[in-house]
Amino acid sequence: MKSEEFLAVQAATAMRKKREGWTWRMLLCAAFFALHASLFTSCSEDTGETIEFDNWQQRNDAFFATLEDSLAQNPTEWTKLKSYTKDPSFTTGTATECIYVKKMPAVDITVDGDKTSSPMSSDSVRISYEGKLIPSANYPTGYIFDSRSYNKFDVKINATSKFIASSLVNGLTTAMLHMHRGDYWRVYIPYELGYGTTTYSSIPAYSTLIFDVVLIDFSRAGVSMPVWDARQQTFIESD
Repeated sequence: MKSEEFLAVQAATAMRKKREGWTWRMLLCAAFFALHASLFTSCSEDTGETIEFDNWQQRNDAFFATLEDSLAQNPTEWTKLKSYTKDPSFTTGTATECIYVKKMPAVDITVDGDKTSSPMSSDSVRISYEGKLIPSANYPTGYIFDSRSYNKFDVKINATSKFIASSLVNGLTTAMLHMHRGDYWRVYIPYELGYGTTTYSSIPAYSTLIFDVVLIDFSRAGVSMPVWDARQQTFIESD
């Protein structure tokens, strides 16, 4: 019996020492990670690491304000369009009720329809596009958040997408109402006509949206539209 009590005491002592050893190891590990975390934070603060979208609303407001100067300096290349209007001369209202457009060289495509009419908001539109944000620290030409292009925007190899014009953000719908088949526009949309003051997917709140967009074709509601073959620069069938 005595030997059994002795063995029990030995076992209890060993268990206590084991627990104390684990406790010390855990405390040392916690101290190690805390030290390294503080060093990392200190380094980040000392080097003035830039937050990608810091002061994003102010930066977007300042960027969008410069577009009026671009329009004034080159009115033949730039235009300003009031949201959801078909009249290009109607631009009264605040700047954020309008989009700015830089007209790029039109794309020479063969279409069944004319190149003088424009879509209605209820029409289906087939477009090639690339959407990006204003320049930022890690994206000097703007972060691309959506694209139908491969490496670079080139309508000859880009894929296309079909939408109901009114399903797009208000600023892009406005552009559709004025574009003709083959038009290539760079559209600048204030956040009020984009995704507004809330984050949408990878797009931060208060983001100016910049779209390179080519209108390939459009059709009235209920009318089928041919499928566009970018490599052949022609339509191949109805969808």
